[in-house]
Amino acid sequence: MSRKLFIGARLRRLREQGGQSQAALAGRLGISLSYVCQLENNQRPVSAPLLLKLVQVFQCDIAEFSEEQDKRLLHELQAVCLDRGVVGERIAPAQLARMVEHVPDIAAAFVSLAERHQRLREEYAQVIERFRGEPAGVSPTPLPHEEVRDFFNRRDNHIDTLDTQAEALAQALALRPGERAAALREVLRQRHGVDTLASDFDDFGVLRRFDARRRRLEIAAGLSDAQQAFQLATQLALLEQLERIDGEIAAAGLADAHSRGLARQGLAHYFAGALLLPYGEFLHAARAARYDIEALQRRFAVGFETVCHRLSTLQRSGARGVPFYLVRVDRAGNISKRQSATAFHFAHHGGACPLWHVHDAFAHPGQILVQTAEMPDGTRFFGIARSIGRGGGGWRTPRKSFAIGLGCELPHARELVYADGLDLAAPREVVPIGPGCRVCPRADCVQRAFPPAGKPLETSVDAEFLGAYRFGDEHGMHG
Repeated sequence: MSRKLFIGARLRRLREQGGQSQAALAGRLGISLSYVCQLENNQRPVSAPLLLKLVQVFQCDIAEFSEEQDKRLLHELQAVCLDRGVVGERIAPAQLARMVEHVPDIAAAFVSLAERHQRLREEYAQVIERFRGEPAGVSPTPLPHEEVRDFFNRRDNHIDTLDTQAEALAQALALRPGERAAALREVLRQRHGVDTLASDFDDFGVLRRFDARRRRLEIAAGLSDAQQAFQLATQLALLEQLERIDGEIAAAGLADAHSRGLARQGLAHYFAGALLLPYGEFLHAARAARYDIEALQRRFAVGFETVCHRLSTLQRSGARGVPFYLVRVDRAGNISKRQSATAFHFAHHGGACPLWHVHDAFAHPGQILVQTAEMPDGTRFFGIARSIGRGGGGWRTPRKSFAIGLGCELPHARELVYADGLDLAAPREVVPIGPGCRVCPRADCVQRAFPPAGKPLETSVDAEFLGAYRFGDEHGMHG
């Protein structure tokens, strides 16, 4: 039986943003005023036909009515409220849920303010630790990479304007896996007068360099056809799609030039990935292969991370794939990429949970590991993880390694080949994880690196436990 969808707060927000009364909206939808009131007060769920009417009336994506963004916001709000440096007294989970339901914009503003407060605390502590005098340049605004990451997450990591353009171009050029680079070089030459050449760059790590005055594009020598094509497609996006890219950036209201620059690069990369892996063709292949990543690698002649990243973007209205989260972690636990079309909650500060299988991937190079995990609110996820490497190619040439984690909420797991033969409901197979030690409410975790912020510690020396920390009787918040 399908879940009932209540859209009260989201419907009210869209209606008020459009300056419409409830009566006016009822007239446009062809329903009674009382029906609109019941919808906005979550007294009735929305039906599928009415949901489609709402999408037409508000000219929005159906994702505007998704519960996933509210669930993510609630998890973030709960994490913030665990920090006694931000909230003095415990707030009941039901109160937080009502806040997200009735005033989501205020809830999001509160989370943003708390995150800025935390960044200032961390920066101040670092300054004190280093004994370097007065704090300088401390800014309450988000760091550029955080702001851009949050922009993509708000869009469920799907940018439809660029995706559809890339798909149309891929079809027009009849791009074939393994033979893309030559076709894209010709497009750059014919359309833009740009000559492309392979180069052994003197500067370390350069992959692409464009000289606009000389109309010359240099691509690092030794790249595979797919890697060359990605760089060529990125440059093509910056030449042909810049107006659309800058339109997306302007609509996002990004704070400063650094954020806008990172977003411009990220959106150009998005177009390049969508050109190499056109939406409709890739979604059909992914479903047919039951999301077998290595099979998709062979089919489209691209790398493991490229396939995982593209799988996390398949959220086009009317043609959605499995909603995935994606994370990229280094050996020290630093998260360099995190995005989600699910309710999976990543900590905004600090490392990931050490019980998460993505860390185990480094001990099993090239192997795909699977895990069923449960977050503190009871939501369960099924995920895979595998290590990858980049660089190298010569003696003493620097090489970097990461682990990639890809996962979905448990109800979607059976759509993935990796869940075959597993008892997903077996309690012994479910690993209790959290968003990170600083905000995780689990009192019984023996792997905890440090206590959650603001929790009162038990410091009695009369007893000792396997876990490093014990804290008071107050339990964390559960949804």
